[in-house]
Amino acid sequence: MEIHLKIVGVLLIVLASIHLVFPRYFNWAEELKSSSLINRQMMTVHTFFIALTVLLMGLLCLTSFTEITETNLGKKIALGLGLFWTVRLIIQFFGYSTALWKGKKFETSMHIVFSVLWTYLSVVFWITYFN
Repeated sequence: MEIHLKIVGVLLIVLASIHLVFPRYFNWAEELKSSSLINRQMMTVHTFFIALTVLLMGLLCLTSFTEITETNLGKKIALGLGLFWTVRLIIQFFGYSTALWKGKKFETSMHIVFSVLWTYLSVVFWITYFN
């Protein structure tokens, strides 16, 4: 399981880094112009804290894989992370309209890639918890 937690750690750090390009890629300056100041700033602040949380999850997996797999607290953390990523997987299918990706090559590819990623993260943490 150690190798999988290290892989998860790297994947989560990469995922956290991807959040840095969201404002430019999704053209938030223009797209959010009609939103109130609080809504524009909430998008930025929440995106930052999501990225920070994902980064910290990744660092935890890279630096504390032994504790996660061999201690009661680690198992509880794995349980929480398994639940977190399983809910994220469910949201991938029920929280977004298929109109956002269906029939669009790049968006469909990303939907599949992230569905596989959320599944992998969920499985690794659930197996870690139950082992």
